Amino acid sequence: MKTFFSFIKKEFRHIFRDRRTILIVLVMPVVQIILFGFAVSTEVHNARVDVVGDSNDPTVRQIVERIDRNPYLNVEAVSESVSEVPERFRQGRADVAVCFERNFDERLHHYGQASVRLLGDGSDPNTAQMIVNYVNGVLSDVQSELGTQGDSPQAAFPHVQYMYNPAVRSSYNFVPGVMGLILMLVCSMMTAISIVREKESGTMELLLVSPIRPIGVIISKAIPYLALSLVNLVTILLLARFVLGVPLRGSLLLLSVVSVLFILASLGIGLLISVISSTQKTALLISGMGLTMPTMIFSGIIFPCESMPVVLQYVSDIIPAKWYIIMVKKVMIEGVGFGYIYQEFTILLLMTLFLLAVSVRLFKRRL
Repeated sequence: MKTFFSFIKKEFRHIFRDRRTILIVLVMPVVQIILFGFAVSTEVHNARVDVVGDSNDPTVRQIVERIDRNPYLNVEAVSESVSEVPERFRQGRADVAVCFERNFDERLHHYGQASVRLLGDGSDPNTAQMIVNYVNGVLSDVQSELGTQGDSPQAAFPHVQYMYNPAVRSSYNFVPGVMGLILMLVCSMMTAISIVREKESGTMELLLVSPIRPIGVIISKAIPYLALSLVNLVTILLLARFVLGVPLRGSLLLLSVVSVLFILASLGIGLLISVISSTQKTALLISGMGLTMPTMIFSGIIFPCESMPVVLQYVSDIIPAKWYIIMVKKVMIEGVGFGYIYQEFTILLLMTLFLLAVSVRLFKRRL
């Protein structure tokens, strides 16, 4: 037994000497619990609601005040024409619009019925349905109050319509997210492993002493994964259009430019991982835990970033896939032009330049 316990003691020493093992066994569960506890939320906070109707109408004003008092909803603007709603959706300034018919209060009290129409931004169907449910809850409360006052309980029964996605298909939200995740993993993970494999086997030094400059070696190893990523992009678009029925309402050229920019950003991340990794196992660990989980949680693929605490929203801002997915949704589903995505495009461009510059500089310094 003394020999047996000495083996146990030896194994504990090995574990505590390996910082990566300690990180995985003790620190990573704590980080995951915190992230999943705060970031993973299906609720939508501070949803932006536009109101279309007469702001002087007493019943409309009462309903608007009730919507604005809801902790999950914020009234952003009140307009008199429904024609302004699509532009507000394309600019990303509203999530849902509550449209009241003309003479709402008069129709309600004289005829006992007045119609309300809810327009949701169907480019993100999960979030849109949730926000519409919140607004429906407010309208149901108002209907109950009207019923106790002798008015028709169906007076404010809403008609729901989702713009850009009338059938509320989940593929409209799923496809852009999968595009970002696949391109990120293929470019960054495969690039990092390819370069680390050369470093681990000792052949990278042989490549660097060749007549080609070091930057040429790096580019030559990145180009095949760039080509494979473009093939993946074409495959995803074809499947999305002809199998899943997701439309491509915007410019294919603009979508291609945005995708190539994101691929370059992913290649920069792969180079950065290759710099800080000495073995393929380390590169896989960093790529898997450091890219897959943050990309799925903080890019808005599954959970809305607006529902996260403010600190985690700032964390999501440094995830390149978040900005790429936003642009893909706007171009593919809403059919907007460059003028509606230039802010996201600029942020992703600055990230790409920074990642490539830092990665190449550190790569040359380390080798």
